[in-house]
Amino acid sequence: MLKMNDLASIVVLGAAVSAPKLWLAAAITLAFAAFGRLVHGVTTSGAVAGAIVCFALLMGAGWAGFGALCAVFALTWAATRFGYARKQRLGTAEPRGGRTASQVIANLGVSAVCAVAYSFHQDPRILLALGAALAEAAADTVSSEVGQAIGERPRLLTTWDEVSPGTDGAITLAGTAAGLLGALLVSSAYVWFASLGWREGLICASAGLMGTFADSLLGATAERRGMIGNNTVNLCSTLVAAFLALLLA
Repeated sequence: MLKMNDLASIVVLGAAVSAPKLWLAAAITLAFAAFGRLVHGVTTSGAVAGAIVCFALLMGAGWAGFGALCAVFALTWAATRFGYARKQRLGTAEPRGGRTASQVIANLGVSAVCAVAYSFHQDPRILLALGAALAEAAADTVSSEVGQAIGERPRLLTTWDEVSPGTDGAITLAGTAAGLLGALLVSSAYVWFASLGWREGLICASAGLMGTFADSLLGATAERRGMIGNNTVNLCSTLVAAFLALLLA
């Protein structure tokens, strides 16, 4: 566990985390949003929301935030298209047009808020919360998509009963393993760009993975009962990951 004096030494991260100039951040943001729309990773509204998130991460967390965002996008885009034919047969495939603005904000809104918060109050613990939120966003999507593509019969997290693929709150071994790998990859990219250490990377990855279990728990309980929707579940799970990272720090 990190000590406060260890965290204080991370506050000044140098050029690796320093925010790009405004014009450069705007140009990168536009290019990123256009690329996401071009490859059908997001809808038009999703591209606008993604641009807002991208700009916030660039200005608040610099290249570390942007590098991790790119890792999240690449992993989730690839996972969504992995085994797409099978997911179509199961009726669980994401629309080919990409994710909408509400989906983008639900998955990445917490990390954007953390980036803005860090730009005003440079507490290094906020950087860990940001990294954990991004790790959870990747792990959640990757675990779900891979589990539906190649996983065995999913089981409900709360009762361990076998359920149909795509059931809220259901998990598979293959999906969980893929989610862990996704969290580790995003956390590794984040700490590398931010010039942080392996302990910080483990905090981000661990909190992110625990956030995915919170996602499954909410899905198996509140979402299945119609109390909340999937976007709310995703938003809450990234909040859980960010909060756990703050605690672990």
